[in-house]
Amino acid sequence: MIKEAIILAGGLGTRLQSVVADLPKCMAPVNNQPFIAYVIHHLQRQGVERFIFSLGYKHEAIVHFLQTSFPTLSYKVNIEEEPLGTGGAIKKCCEMVDEKSVVVVNGDTLFKVDIVEMSQLHELSGAHCTLALKPMKNFERYGVVEIDHNCRVHSFKEKKYYKIGLINGGVYALNKHKFLEEHLPEKFSFEKDYLEKLYSTRTFFGFIQDKYFIDIGIPEDFALAQEELK
Repeated sequence: MIKEAIILAGGLGTRLQSVVADLPKCMAPVNNQPFIAYVIHHLQRQGVERFIFSLGYKHEAIVHFLQTSFPTLSYKVNIEEEPLGTGGAIKKCCEMVDEKSVVVVNGDTLFKVDIVEMSQLHELSGAHCTLALKPMKNFERYGVVEIDHNCRVHSFKEKKYYKIGLINGGVYALNKHKFLEEHLPEKFSFEKDYLEKLYSTRTFFGFIQDKYFIDIGIPEDFALAQEELK
């Protein structure tokens, strides 16, 4: 069972500026508490015991929140002096991970994945990376991930309208050692430069979870979270 999680929480939240100004996106208030609190609570309920936060923009607000609202939480913080991209951020945090594998999530997305089951698939398959995939209908905001009958990833499709498909839910089980052995650059996109470039030569598995999912990156979904997370 994976007991550590990396939470990517360095985003600027530019698309949310109209409704949430001067805060990191993950700190946007949902029913009087920062959204990232829902992410932390879900991971704790799934057995995660140690956290690594990747911070950047206005990181002081997040550090203060953790100190005051989660005083007993076991965590480390990595602060980016300049944006490193999702890949660069994960790479830095992986250097702070104690275990063989780690769960990676976004601080502005809540996907209620069964981490225990995902961990088991990840460890048994020997995967470099296991992606949590969410089935969706009638969407165009996300690209699609295709898997074969063994659940191995065999393609990534670009964003456009899809009647039905599996999207990358932004939750990963990642083998720390295999990832760090890739010698990736300091700044890169985890999605574009790691997943989409290397899936044909690395072992990437998809873990389908038709569980609750919300990404508060746009005002419409931020408003929806206020209703759904009461």
